[in-house]
Amino acid sequence: MLVANAMTRRAETILPDESIAAAARRMRDLGIGALAVCEDDRVVGVITDRDIVVRAVASGCDPATARVRSAMTAHVIECREDEEMVEAAARMEAGAVRRLVVLDAAGRVAGLLSVDDVALQSPTLAGEIVEHARAPERPLHGGPWPWWEEPAH
Repeated sequence: MLVANAMTRRAETILPDESIAAAARRMRDLGIGALAVCEDDRVVGVITDRDIVVRAVASGCDPATARVRSAMTAHVIECREDEEMVEAAARMEAGAVRRLVVLDAAGRVAGLLSVDDVALQSPTLAGEIVEHARAPERPLHGGPWPWWEEPAH
């Protein structure tokens, strides 16, 4: 299955110089937990609701004056919408992340692929991603079988 068939196409973006408060309001208003941070049509980061709490609020930053750039995750793990979902899920697991930015053929943001999107297609695969995201120090792929398939009994 291709990423395009599983991803969430509604990918909201924000500029890195917008305020953290603006990012939080946008997430609240849209009922989402992450925004792709874009500058000049390219992804420069991702900011999540958790980033806002842990990196900004808990550190004493004023969300009205602090910029998205100061709390975002700059190391973005991406995939292409024409990639196989198992390949994208392997990136999620290896990077211990719960979301990937999905790019179109031109390299622009096309959507997001979350562990929830993966779970709708393969609960086993989603479980591997979540398990590794919770404990990134554990070895990848819990068994000798291909990690995206159930073990033979």
